[in-house]
Formats: sequence, C-alpha cells, structure tokens
Amino acid sequence: MKRLFLHFIFLMLMASTIVGQDAFFNRLADSAFVLTKQKVRYDPGYFQISYPNGDIPAHKGVCTDVVIRAYRKLGIDLQKEIHEDMETNFDKYPKLWGMKKTDKNIDHRRVPNLMTFFSRHGSVKGKSSDAQDYLPGDIVCWDLGKGIKHIGIVVNKKSLDGNRYLIVHNIGQGQIIEDCLFQFTIAGHYRYEKQ
Repeated sequence: MKRLFLHFIFLMLMASTIVGQDAFFNRLADSAFVLTKQKVRYDPGYFQISYPNGDIPAHKGVCTDVVIRAYRKLGIDLQKEIHEDMETNFDKYPKLWGMKKTDKNIDHRRVPNLMTFFSRHGSVKGKSSDAQDYLPGDIVCWDLGKGIKHIGIVVNKKSLDGNRYLIVHNIGQGQIIEDCLFQFTIAGHYRYEKQ
C-alpha cells in the first residue's frame, strides 16, 4: 500500500512538472501573440541600447526582437543571458561578423547567436516535416538562403485547415502572425525555459 501511495505521489509530481512546463511555453506563445498588436516597422539598424534589459525603440524591430520581447514579458532578459554566455564561451559562438569580442548592443539580436544559445541552454528539437512536432512556445529558425537566417515563435493559434500552429515573426512587415512554418527551410527548432 505504501509503495502504491509513493508511486501515486511520483506520478502527481511528474504531471505537475509537465503541466508547469507547458504553462510556461503557453505563456511564451501568448506573449508573442500580444506583440502582433503593436505596430512595429522593420528596421535592421544598429542601436546603442542600455544593459541589462536594453531594447531598441518599441516601434522598430527585426525577427530576433520578437523573440527577445516575448521572453522579456516573462522576465527573461536574453540580452543579459546571451551576453554572459558569450563572455565566458566566446569561442562557441559564430564569427560571421568579424567580431573579436562581445557587443551588448547587437549580439542577442543575431539569429545565429540565438541558435547557439538555445542549443547550449535549451532543448534542441528535431527539424521535422511533421507539423505536429511544433508546439506553442517553440522557437523555429529558418535558412532563407545566401547565409540569411530567420527566427520566430510558434503560437497557440491554428492554420485555417487546422493542421499547423501559426508563427509570430517579423520578416519585413512588422510583428505579424502567419501560417509560414514550412514556407522556408527549417534550420533549427528549440525550446528554452530559464532554469
């Protein structure tokens, strides 16, 4: 009887952990969806920003700013997280821009750096062609060709045919929600919750 009771307690703890994880990722998806209500002009310019919790002007942004702002709504500052990881692990990050040291203004706003950070500190998911593998709160990265990467967040809204969750991203038209999961070549698929 005691063993059965302990097994029941174990199952309850496991269930609450799973529900808690799902709750975080659903809140992240909701945070991304809220961003679509804000008018943002695509602007890839370099900005001097404060640190930590720095942001470019609220009416401007690129794809990475969608992810950064969604996480920030949950109290997670990717600017700080990525900067600290790059400070101690600079050799693990891409050198695509000729950087010799970190830059708190831009490092977190580069898709390859986000991909590296999520690979190091999150869960790397498969690059599947099955829409069911992409859940609300997942981060998806795409290869647009010619070395250009893109990033977005899966949200809890479905495509018109009900087969896929939609993506919140900014690919030039502001922070929008679209049915674009398989529109480009998937380069990365992650889940990240700060521990």
